[in-house]
Amino acid sequence: MSQAVKGKVELDKTREAMVSLGLDHGAELLGDLLTQAAKDNLAPHRFLDELLAAEISRREDRRLKTSLRLSGLPPGHTLESFDWSFQPTVDKKRIETLATCEYVREHEPVLFQGPPGVGKTHLAVALGVKAIASGFSVNFFRLDDLLFAMKRDADVPPRRLRSKKYMNTALLIIDEVGFQQMTRQEAALLFRLVSWRYQKGSTIITTNKSVKDWPEILAGDEAMATAMLDRLLHHSHVITIRGDSYRLRTKRRAGLVNQASANLATQTD
Repeated sequence: MSQAVKGKVELDKTREAMVSLGLDHGAELLGDLLTQAAKDNLAPHRFLDELLAAEISRREDRRLKTSLRLSGLPPGHTLESFDWSFQPTVDKKRIETLATCEYVREHEPVLFQGPPGVGKTHLAVALGVKAIASGFSVNFFRLDDLLFAMKRDADVPPRRLRSKKYMNTALLIIDEVGFQQMTRQEAALLFRLVSWRYQKGSTIITTNKSVKDWPEILAGDEAMATAMLDRLLHHSHVITIRGDSYRLRTKRRAGLVNQASANLATQTD
């Protein structure tokens, strides 16, 4: 057997061993990395470092993609894509501090409040992306979807309820709180969720209502609103955003808002 054939057989055996250990990506790159290592005269431990680094990088990419898909986070919302110049009321340094995910480690809530279209959801989702990158589990729900899930699980025993993703995820993002009043059952279920997650997991809420208006949201129950806000605001980070709607600004630039107004006026006449 020639040296070349012998070398190929030995390399194939190494690849098979790597695949059996789950190092599939490293097995694919083995030949190229060996060739490069020989050219660069790399020490064996340096070659091993590069091989393992490539495998770890591929696994991390897969983890991120899978976690993002399972989280339910809307795509395309990152801190890098946020238009800071359009919303000067947002304290960029404060958001960047939150992006370190210390609030997740400390099980602290974050509340984004402000009118529609000012970037609350974008920032909440962007923080969710950062949390996933830092290794935390994240789940995103619009309030209507969350209430539907909780009503479906209303009779689930507490022991089994703890396994639900909206209960046990490290970071729960609840979007669009305040657009409509909840029924007493819905308010009670949300209170149960907030109470259970208190100091056990971090929760981000986006709302178009000031906290003083929460009794109105929660079926007019001031006592429940007070108890819920007591838990949400304890060691919390409250971010208030003021300004125009980003979506309306984009439509104005395209001339769509004025046209829509004209159409409405025509239909009304």
